[in-house]
Amino acid sequence: MLDKTNSDEIHPLFHGAPKTTEFRKLRKRIVRATREAVEQYGMVREGDRWLVCLSGGKDSYTLLAALTELQWRGLLPVDILACNLDQGQPGFPATVLPEFLEKMGVPHRIEYQDTYSIVMDKVPQGRTYCALCSRLRRGNLYRIAREEGCSAVVLGHHRDDILETFFMNLFHGGRLATMPPKLVNEEGDLFVMRPLAHVAEDDCDKFARAMNYPIIPCDLCGSQDGLQRQQVKQILDGWEKNAPGRRQVMFRALMNTRPSHLLDPGLFDFAGLTLPAEAKKTPS
Repeated sequence: MLDKTNSDEIHPLFHGAPKTTEFRKLRKRIVRATREAVEQYGMVREGDRWLVCLSGGKDSYTLLAALTELQWRGLLPVDILACNLDQGQPGFPATVLPEFLEKMGVPHRIEYQDTYSIVMDKVPQGRTYCALCSRLRRGNLYRIAREEGCSAVVLGHHRDDILETFFMNLFHGGRLATMPPKLVNEEGDLFVMRPLAHVAEDDCDKFARAMNYPIIPCDLCGSQDGLQRQQVKQILDGWEKNAPGRRQVMFRALMNTRPSHLLDPGLFDFAGLTLPAEAKKTPS
């Protein structure tokens, strides 16, 4: 069972949801996977306040809906404050998210910071904006979390984001690393959490579109061709097409590492390995 309440009762964020069995299964799958990640990675400390970051994309709408439903059903004992950082991108529909959040009765804060101009000024033509844009956005979100008394900044990265980051680090960074579901920021005063870690991107897309949420595209990053992440996504799409389910198999591998079968002496004491047979021969 997903929860102890009537499964036909839903939070206002789900009002207007399709009545089909397919959508009902999709909703339950997303909420169940979110609850699983929250519990598995120990995200909840009762009484905490979370800053749930809302960009207006399909993933952050799905995050907000899943967390709010869990909270509404008494399964997530934290306060939620939705936050959108308006970064000053030309043509950004500034009224969409405030109106949506007001209508849904979701506590929120809208913050305006023109990081767009900084990015455009500092990044040479032809280079990608993502690194600087992300750094400026994250710094502002940390500041807002502190001002609002939040213990965690909660992001909408899903399973496919985590996989793509792993392969980007593998192909371009020369390391085995990805976005963890839970970490502590460099200053040591905030958690950064990703409750959608077990949720597939395709499910987020289907859910947000079925709910007809007012999706806002990221024209700043999305307008650039040849991004490393897009290249990795194409590779993963090809693998998935040839072998359906491969994404989930690869994701499970990230949860099933064997340090003794890798090559990092910092994770496993190769030099200290001994032969049990020789140890038995050693006189006492």
